[in-house]
Amino acid sequence: MSFARIPLLIAFREAVGLRDTYGGIDGVVALQAHHLKPDAASDTIVIFMHPMGIMHYLPMPGALAAAGCHVLTAVSRYPNNDSALIMEKVAVDLGRWVAHCRDVLGYSKVVLAGWSGGGSLALFYQAEAADACITHTPAGDRFAMVEAKLPPVDGVMLLAAHVSRAQTLTEWLDPSVIDESDPTRRDSRWNLYDPAGPQPPYSADFLAEYAAAQVARSNRITDWALHTLAELTQREGPHAERAFIVHGTMAAPCWLDPLVDPNDRAPGRCYLGDPRLINDSPGGLGRFTTLRSWLSQWSLRSHACSLKVGHRITVPVLVIGNTADDACTPSHTQRLYDCVPNAASRERHVVQGATHYYAFQPEHLKTAAGIVTGWLGRQGF
Repeated sequence: MSFARIPLLIAFREAVGLRDTYGGIDGVVALQAHHLKPDAASDTIVIFMHPMGIMHYLPMPGALAAAGCHVLTAVSRYPNNDSALIMEKVAVDLGRWVAHCRDVLGYSKVVLAGWSGGGSLALFYQAEAADACITHTPAGDRFAMVEAKLPPVDGVMLLAAHVSRAQTLTEWLDPSVIDESDPTRRDSRWNLYDPAGPQPPYSADFLAEYAAAQVARSNRITDWALHTLAELTQREGPHAERAFIVHGTMAAPCWLDPLVDPNDRAPGRCYLGDPRLINDSPGGLGRFTTLRSWLSQWSLRSHACSLKVGHRITVPVLVIGNTADDACTPSHTQRLYDCVPNAASRERHVVQGATHYYAFQPEHLKTAAGIVTGWLGRQGF
């Protein structure tokens, strides 16, 4: 089925405190999206939104539109740059798109399609839309989510998703980093990429100790961020902030040992390439951040974690995992399904042989799109 691709732009004003993005008109938040509109009418629209990714041309949104689904690929105020991202603000941006779809575009039903990092965003959003609980960000800044008046949605899809940015970064964090200011100082006991360090296959005891060391490093960074923020605000006022670098963020044992969280992915690779290179490269996860952003999106204090909010979801939920996914491993797919026990209904499906994006996999993409359209139909969407 043919469909039109219609660029959209919405803007709204916000009180300016601390600027967390460069450029733009002061106090104006501008958001972009693409409306993929098939010829056949529908009263339901599917919204794809990632905290910072631009999803306009990913395979799945286009495949769904070609199958007759009306789709919006929405972008937050942080397009392709999460260095100062605040998850609470991203939820506000998503709420603006949900309202736009209903009030301006005329759709009566809205379903969130949480792809990859958008999965935890979708659950976080719906939990707060149904019953706003957040009063402050993890940094302690006032953020009364009830004032945002987020409109609830009718269903949530978790597609090739992980449980949260915070949990994912923690599971990928390199615990061998001894000194956050000097990335050359590493503890060989935990350095997966040191020829003299631990080698796969990894024992269960090693994996448990390694995971504990990852959590410990994450918490050390969080403690430092809270302490530094407190010192800065006392000295410079409530909008004081500092940027910093987090080294070593692609050291998950599963990338080197195919027996860890096993699926059909290629050993020695992750979705960004060679994990040995990505671990410290500029393009690694969470490399550039700020005190507030670390606390909101990367620390284990983050509010936007599926495992913290999933039990609050009561709308229907669809979970799809891919067996050759080299970004979101099977344990995340299962944890997402398990964390929404109160959903009106929940389904879990797995696409055999599919990679994270279905890139160059037209048959797997067709299978996944069929699962989505079938579920939408069964739910009356």
